[in-house]
Amino acid sequence: MTSPIIAEPAAKASRTITEPPLVKWMLIAIALAFLALVLLVPLVVVFDQAFEKGIEVYFAAIREPDALSAIRLTLLTAAIVVPLNLIFGLAASWCIAKFDFVGKNILTAIIDLPFAVSPVISGLVFVLLFGARGIFGPWLIAHDFRIIFAFPGIVLATVFVTFPLVARELIPLMQAHGIEEEEAAISLGARGWQTFRRVTLPNIKWALLYGVILCNARAMGEFGAVSVVSGHLRGLTNTMPLHVEILYNEYNSVAAFAVASLLAMLAIVTLIAKRLVEWKTHRPFQAADSIRQEED
Repeated sequence: MTSPIIAEPAAKASRTITEPPLVKWMLIAIALAFLALVLLVPLVVVFDQAFEKGIEVYFAAIREPDALSAIRLTLLTAAIVVPLNLIFGLAASWCIAKFDFVGKNILTAIIDLPFAVSPVISGLVFVLLFGARGIFGPWLIAHDFRIIFAFPGIVLATVFVTFPLVARELIPLMQAHGIEEEEAAISLGARGWQTFRRVTLPNIKWALLYGVILCNARAMGEFGAVSVVSGHLRGLTNTMPLHVEILYNEYNSVAAFAVASLLAMLAIVTLIAKRLVEWKTHRPFQAADSIRQEED
C-alpha cells in the first residue's frame, strides 16, 4: 500500500504540473492543425490531383510501360534490400548487444553513418568508387560489369541508406534483455540455432518486424541516393520516385500524382502496420503494469 505521507506530496505534484483544461485543449488544437496542414492536406491533394481527370486516366497512367517498369524496379529493389538489411541488422545487433570486443564503438558509429550523411552525398561516393572514372571503374569496364547507371548501383545505394533501420531497432532491445536467457539455454544443451529460434527471436520479433517495415518503406521511397546512381534511364533505371519527378518536370501532373498516390498508399499502409506493431509490443508491458498495480 502507498503511504499517505508519500501520497500527499505526489498528489500535490500532480496538481502542480497539470495544465488548465483551456491550455491543454489549445495545445491539442495547435498540434492537430499543424498535422493537418503538413500531412493530411498534402495527402488529400495527391489523391485529388491523381483522380482529377477520372479513374480511367488514373489507371492508364499506372499501366503505362514506363510506370510499370518503375514499379517493378522499386519492388525488386525492396525485395533484395530488405532481406539483406534483415540479416545485417540481426548480425550487427547480436554482436553489439551480446559480446564485448575491440572496435565495438566504431561498429556502432558506422551503423549510424547513413543518418549523418546526406543520401545525395552517399550516391556521389558510389559514383566516385564505381563510376567510369572512379577507383574501380576501369576494372569494371574491362570485365563488362556495370554498377553505376544500372540496377546494382540502385541496390547498393538503397542498402546504404536503409541498413541502420533494422539494427537500430534491435540493439537497444537486445541490450535490455541481456544474455542470461541465452546462457541458460546453452547450459541446458541447446544449440546456437535452437537458442536463437526459441529464446532470442521471441523476445525481439516485434522490434524486428518494426525495423523491417521502416526499412521497406524507406527502400521504396528513397530518392536522393538513387537519383545520383540511376542515370534516369526511362524504363530501365527509374524507380517510382524518379518516375514521378520526370513526369512532373514534363508537366504531366496527373500521371505524376497517379504514381505518387501509390507511394502515398504505401506510406498509409506502413503507418497502420507500424501502429499495429507498436500496439503488440506495448501489450506485454501494459499487462505487467496492471498486474503490479493489482498487487499494490
